[in-house]
Amino acid sequence: MADLKKTPDPLAIHTSRRAARWPGAILFRGLAVLLGLLPFVVIELGLRAFGQGRPDWHDDPFVGFSAVRPLFELNDSGERYEIARSKQTHFYPESFPVRKEPREFRIFCIGDSTVQGNPWTTETSFTTWLEISLNAAEPVRHWDVINCGGVSYASYRMVPILEEVLRYQPDLVIVHCSHNEFLEDRTYGDLKRTPRWLWRSHEQVSRLRLYNVLQSLVGPPKQSLVTNTGDQAEAISGGRGSRRADEANDLQQPNRLGGSLALPAEVEALLDYRGGLEFYHRDETWQRGVIAHYEFNLRRMTSIARQAGVPLILMNPACNLRDSPPFKVEHRAGLTERERQQWNDLWAQARANYSAQPIESLRLLREALVLDDQHAGLHYDLAKCYDSLSQFSDARAEYLLAKELDVCPLRILEPMNDIVRQVASDTHTPVVDVRVLFDQLSRDGIPGSDFFADHVHPTIPGYQRVADELADELVRLGLIHPRAAWLEEKQQRYAEHLESLPPLYFIRGQQRLKSLMLWAYGRVTKERPSVPQP
Repeated sequence: MADLKKTPDPLAIHTSRRAARWPGAILFRGLAVLLGLLPFVVIELGLRAFGQGRPDWHDDPFVGFSAVRPLFELNDSGERYEIARSKQTHFYPESFPVRKEPREFRIFCIGDSTVQGNPWTTETSFTTWLEISLNAAEPVRHWDVINCGGVSYASYRMVPILEEVLRYQPDLVIVHCSHNEFLEDRTYGDLKRTPRWLWRSHEQVSRLRLYNVLQSLVGPPKQSLVTNTGDQAEAISGGRGSRRADEANDLQQPNRLGGSLALPAEVEALLDYRGGLEFYHRDETWQRGVIAHYEFNLRRMTSIARQAGVPLILMNPACNLRDSPPFKVEHRAGLTERERQQWNDLWAQARANYSAQPIESLRLLREALVLDDQHAGLHYDLAKCYDSLSQFSDARAEYLLAKELDVCPLRILEPMNDIVRQVASDTHTPVVDVRVLFDQLSRDGIPGSDFFADHVHPTIPGYQRVADELADELVRLGLIHPRAAWLEEKQQRYAEHLESLPPLYFIRGQQRLKSLMLWAYGRVTKERPSVPQP
């Protein structure tokens, strides 16, 4: 039987022809998109060539300053920059030459009292140990590590310092922002946390010169994140503090700069004055604002350094968990008088049994926790019980909760540690994780008095370990190429430097430590100066 010819399938023919045309169609559409983008590419390149539309993270929508004074000034000979006299209330004397030597590698360390080396001074800070280590590692170069650590300085006060030191030919900037974010009296509105994907998208888009030019033509965007223009007095008196509304008005109204709060030129920490601890109350709105401002400032600093072409390293701070009780505690809102009495009875019974019957104490504390899980002191006592029973994982969790619920947060909060890592990741900025370092060094993974002199400041060996971690990071980044005998030479120079310090240096350090603890617990006697009436 003769073979029957198959009738061609029209659908198959159409599909075959379409498949044959598909690569060409993709190429055509791709070229069309590129052609449409070409004018924008040309404009972007032109703006870059003429230096227009640079991204600007310099303005702070949260706070301003009544004045910004430079950190450094020329000395009488005009040959060196020195810490300005007006700044020596918060900064330790430091200097560097105006003329940079050919072999000099200049590092500025910007930060707080941990950078300064409290409770001692810069002679035993991690910046000094780092300089000693680097000069031992690569002596053919002159390593100059300049300490810009300011007592009570928060991240928003470090930004102007970064902008200033970028004019002094730095080869590297190291930033340590940590425990001072809650010290000064400032108010945030009901700030909603910006999603991280939005931060990251904005950072990428803001690098386009065309975007910045168009934004400048339209005008600055409304700062929807911050509402500082409301009733400041009511926010303060009804939120964190016990200050009277009329007194708050007197203090805040003269300090207004545009739509944001204008802080004084120098730090005025709440705890610097008698009764400062009374200002602190549990306030989630304020805490959200402080944390968002912290993130904003870290992103500002990484952006400003990147624009200047200067490498920057972020440090992720650590603090004392095991041997630092909360500085101020409060019960949860809505606790009835009957519940409060029950809670007090359970806590008192637990404390009476700590040594003899720790398991019974643990049971009583857990009962109290059902009544009130917001009391930082209770979590600290729970941690101590778990610690005594060698249940270190549970102990660490409770120590962390005691820190997080501290009504006067003088130690960095967990979300802020997370922010340092996230900002470093988003901006491809190297980070030295001091938090992880001290967790690894400390007994049972819980930092305490073995490496901390107080709630946040390391011991002198602790400062040395921080310097070692920084030096290792510089090796990883290829900024130093240490000689073979580096580690032995470094340890010898460490010992020689320590021996060169007089006994009075350590005595004064202990005196500062006592004063610092009185300050932290609100026991200063200095009276707040009266504010002149307008």
